[in-house]
Amino acid sequence: MGSFIGKRLLAIIPLFLFATLLTFLLIKLSPVDPAEAYLVAAHIQPTDELLAQKRHEFGLDQPLPAQYAQFLMKMCRLDFGTSYVSNESVWQEVSIRMPATLQLAFSSICLAVLISVPIGFLSALYKNKGIDHLSRLLAYFGASIPQFWLGYLLIFFFSVKLDLFPVQGRGGWMHLVLPSLTLALGLIAIYTRLLRASVLEQMQEPYVLYARTRGIKEKVIMGKHVLKIALSPMITGLGMNLGKLLSGTIIVEVVFSWPGFGRYFIEAIFNRDIPVIQAYVLLTAGLFIVCNLIVDLLQMYMDPRISWKGKSEA
Repeated sequence: MGSFIGKRLLAIIPLFLFATLLTFLLIKLSPVDPAEAYLVAAHIQPTDELLAQKRHEFGLDQPLPAQYAQFLMKMCRLDFGTSYVSNESVWQEVSIRMPATLQLAFSSICLAVLISVPIGFLSALYKNKGIDHLSRLLAYFGASIPQFWLGYLLIFFFSVKLDLFPVQGRGGWMHLVLPSLTLALGLIAIYTRLLRASVLEQMQEPYVLYARTRGIKEKVIMGKHVLKIALSPMITGLGMNLGKLLSGTIIVEVVFSWPGFGRYFIEAIFNRDIPVIQAYVLLTAGLFIVCNLIVDLLQMYMDPRISWKGKSEA
């Protein structure tokens, strides 16, 4: 196990380097001049003299390899520069907004798991019964409705009409209900059907028949063996969506005025705040890499047929 984790951690290094190189090149290929963007954000009239001064200050007059080396050294120190708009450290501002995104992401994931696992499992056990038809209807609805529309519908009915939950902003647990439900519904639709299909597939495997012939109770077979292995595809999807949620679910944060990482990124795009954009891209890449590593470890724990050497033991 330790050697596997070590190999995966070493594999993260070239992925991160590729992400930094791609981010650096995209910024260089963009038509936006960082020096001009800084002066415009500071409400200073750009002149040739000021532009030359800022380009020298930002190191833009150096060769590209030297610029990339300097950029990479700063990224390793988590130094993303200073925001053009607020003149504050980008890392400090990200640290302030990230807890809000973490709170929203984990609450949405927990809500999706708590609902999709029992519904998906029961819809497989009682195929073509009432619970199965209900899960199918829920999946169709959750997969087809746009998130922004669902968010406004929830605000209209539960905040404006019924006055049960706050309309916007972040505060107590009541502020978290509607945005979490908006994010979770799409995940519930996907994971319910995914788990149902996986459970039905596992029920046809030879080990299930062998366990039944040995006289093992059906509850033990389904709960301890079938469900544990059937969760593997769902864990993969959760890992990918967790990285997406942690990087900031932009639409929901904008609809509910949630002060998270995604909304901060949108504001940076409109303001052409290049250091913030660079920080968002790199942190998003890092979050996806870490989430994929966690998913691999969870899959190996959930599925005993997978060894730590990556070979099948079955």
